[in-house]
Amino acid sequence: MSGAWRAGLAVLLAALAAAAQARIELVDDRGRTLVLERPARRIVSLAPHITETLYAAGAGDRLVGTVSHADFPEAAKALPRVGDIRGLDLERLLALKPDLVIVWLHGNAQRQMDVLEAMGLPIYYNEPRQLGEIADTIERFGVLAGTEATARSAAAAFRARWQGLRARYAGRPRVDAFFQVWRQPLMTINRRHLISDVIALCGGRNVFADQPMLVPQPSLEAVVEADPEVMLTTGGPDELAAHFGLWLAWPQLKAVARGNLVLLPADHISQHSPRVLDGTQAICDAFERARARRP
Repeated sequence: MSGAWRAGLAVLLAALAAAAQARIELVDDRGRTLVLERPARRIVSLAPHITETLYAAGAGDRLVGTVSHADFPEAAKALPRVGDIRGLDLERLLALKPDLVIVWLHGNAQRQMDVLEAMGLPIYYNEPRQLGEIADTIERFGVLAGTEATARSAAAAFRARWQGLRARYAGRPRVDAFFQVWRQPLMTINRRHLISDVIALCGGRNVFADQPMLVPQPSLEAVVEADPEVMLTTGGPDELAAHFGLWLAWPQLKAVARGNLVLLPADHISQHSPRVLDGTQAICDAFERARARRP
């Protein structure tokens, strides 16, 4: 075997090994396996939390498009928009020539996703339901984009802060809590929602955890009967009456009587992104205040 032949074979084997290492197979949150021959270079994100998490994973420069309200970090504001939660401009999306589309499992219209899949676009479905799954998502996005080192570091930092919060609030006296997603119609969450996991970490009990629907619509009477010690929702600091006006008419409720009506920044609790730990800290602080106000 000549030296030139051996050298050529070595180059070929190295190329084949690199190609094998580049191939990606990941199971998404819909339970389906996505196969990419190489890390994605042109990613379209179809949810604000996905956009934020991609930046955290070091993949911001792989993003070529996103949706309305994806405004964090600052660089995300410059990305082209392809629609919002109500619907997508598929023509505009396709014009961006993505090699990967990352989708919010329960936040994007499945009919439009079916159209994209029929056209052969690789789609990865994402929806973390527990805090630990956000760290997993950061790492998976790093694999999809070829930015594993940055993603591993970001995921480790998230896990360290998360575990620190768990240790700090483990064993604290239980607080019965009601999270109001919307006021008309009245909507809340069950135990399978990420926010319910946050409530549990802080030593709370989601009073509607056992409801079968992810986002139940309880009656007013059911909330009054549950009599939560803390009521939580999202909104600005001057919007207390707007969001909790309904409950102010029930002064006998523990949450109302003790002043435990809590407004949280939506970006810090409603998005399944690394900033949810800021919302977690805010909820834990609210529960501590509630404990201090007990008779």
